[in-house]
Amino acid sequence: MVESYERTLCKLTIGDEQTVGPGALDGKTDALVRLAALIAVDAASPSYLRPIEEALHEGATKDEIVGCLAAVLPAVGAARVVKAAPKLGLALGFDVHAALEDVGPRALPAR
Repeated sequence: MVESYERTLCKLTIGDEQTVGPGALDGKTDALVRLAALIAVDAASPSYLRPIEEALHEGATKDEIVGCLAAVLPAVGAARVVKAAPKLGLALGFDVHAALEDVGPRALPAR
């Protein structure tokens, strides 16, 4: 007997994504995973809006959303994360570049 995950893998392998039902992830995790994928592929800034909106709606905190950057860093590298950080900031309503111009990177508190 073929398990659900096995059937899903087979359908995705042959490009049959239309017949694959909703995933096994909860809404918050699904949105955060999609956000991580956008970071990995260096998506344009507007692409971040929907998954961030959905993650917040599903109960994710802004710290958890920004945590996606740290989580993907080992897989995608620092350069990709550095590029994604201001895009993600803008989608959260925070202009990272403006903040750094105002205070400078050395003036930021350590935590």
